[in-house]
Amino acid sequence: MKRLLIKGGRVISPADGLNDKLDILIVDGKIAEISEEIEDAQAEMINALDKIVTPGLIDMHVHLREPGFEHKETIESGTKSAAAGGFTSVACMPNTNPVVDNATVVDSIMDRTKANAKVNVFPIGSITKELAGEELAEIGFMAEAGIVAVSDDGKTVKDSSLMRLALEYVKAFDLPVITHCEDETLVKEGVVNEGYYSTITGLPGIPTAAEEIMVARDIRLAEMTNTPLHIAHVSTKGAVEIIRAAKQRGVEVTAEVTPHHFTLTDEEITTFDTNIKVNPPLRSAEDVEAIKEGLVDGTIDVIATDHAPHAWEEKDVEFNYAPFGISGLETALSLVITELVKPGILTIEEAIEKLTINPAQVLNIDKGRLEVEKEADLTVIDLDEKYRVDIDKFYSKGKNTPFANQKLYGKPMLTIVNGKQVMKDNQIL
Repeated sequence: MKRLLIKGGRVISPADGLNDKLDILIVDGKIAEISEEIEDAQAEMINALDKIVTPGLIDMHVHLREPGFEHKETIESGTKSAAAGGFTSVACMPNTNPVVDNATVVDSIMDRTKANAKVNVFPIGSITKELAGEELAEIGFMAEAGIVAVSDDGKTVKDSSLMRLALEYVKAFDLPVITHCEDETLVKEGVVNEGYYSTITGLPGIPTAAEEIMVARDIRLAEMTNTPLHIAHVSTKGAVEIIRAAKQRGVEVTAEVTPHHFTLTDEEITTFDTNIKVNPPLRSAEDVEAIKEGLVDGTIDVIATDHAPHAWEEKDVEFNYAPFGISGLETALSLVITELVKPGILTIEEAIEKLTINPAQVLNIDKGRLEVEKEADLTVIDLDEKYRVDIDKFYSKGKNTPFANQKLYGKPMLTIVNGKQVMKDNQIL
C-alpha cells in the first residue's frame, strides 16, 4: 500500500472552499484525508512548508503533435513538458496527421497515452472531417471513444449553417464546442497584428475585427441553439467586450486566454523574432489591458497555453514563412504568477481557479478538486522561487518561446498524477 503525506502546505482549492494550512494523505493513488494535522509513520513525507498545494493544474488547449508530427512533439515529450509545468491533465487538439476526426484515431491516441503519457490526456475531436469545414466529423463515434470536446482548432468553420448544425448535433453527447475565431477573408496573408508596428515593420497585418466578427457570429449561433460554446485564445479588446455582453445576456459561453496574450504586445514584432509569431497575433497594449480586465471580472474563465511546439529549423526562417506557435507548458504558471499574481491583478485563489476547476467544468471532466476518495492529482508551488528560463532544460521538443532567458517568479516544485510523483524539483521521475 503506497502512502504519501504532504505536510504543512497552504492548501488552496477554490472548488472545495479550501484555503488553509493543511496536510493531505494519499493512499494507493487516492486522497485519503485532508486535515490540519495528520501523522502517518508509514507514509513518505513531502515537506510543503511555505508552499502552495493545489488541485493538479489543467491545460485545456495543447498540441501534442502525435500522430504525424513527432519531430515537433510526442505524447511522451509533451506530457513530460506538462508535468514539468505543474499540469496533471491536458486536452490535446485534433490538428494531427491523420486528423482526429474519427474513433480510430481517438483510440490510437488513448493507446499511446496509456503507454507513454506522464499526465492525464483528454483528446479533443474535430468538428469537421479533415478540418476542411465541409461536413461534420464522426462526432458520435468519437464521443463513445472518449473525446471531451470538439474543435477545428486553428481553423474557423466558415459555413455558418454547418457551424449551427455542429452546435445542435453535439447536444446529444453533452460536448462543448471550442472555436477558433478568425475571419479568413480579413486575415489573408497577415502574420502580425494590424496597427502601428505592422506598418513600421512592413509585416502584413491581421485586423482585430477578424477575430471579433467570428466571436460575435459563434456566440449568436450558440445563443440560438442553446449550446455551450468556448472561445479559444481571446486576444482583442472587442472580443472581450462581446463575450462580456453575451454572458450578461445569459449565453452559455466561456473563454480562455494564453499567458503570452496577457504578457506581450505587438511591439515585440520589431525584433522580427519568429518565436513571437503566434495565431492570434500579439495585440496592442490596449488589448492586453482589456484581457487583464476580463480575467479580473470573470469574462475570461480559463488560462490555457495553446502549447504549440515546432522544430527549431521550422522557426529559423524569415518571419513570413515561419509557422505560428509558442511552446508554453513550462513557462505558463510562472507567467501567471509573475504577470498577474505578484502585481495584484489576480489573487492566487483566482489564478488557481482559472487553471483548475474552470477548465475542468468547461470540459465536463472530474478534475480540478481536492476530495477524499478521488484520484490524487496535485501540484505543489513555490510562489517566490525566482529563476531564469533555460530552454535547454525544456522537456518539450519545442524550444520556441519568446521568454528564453527571462527572469520569472513562481515554479511548480512537485507534480502528482493519480498519487504518483511524476515531477519533483524540476526533474521528471
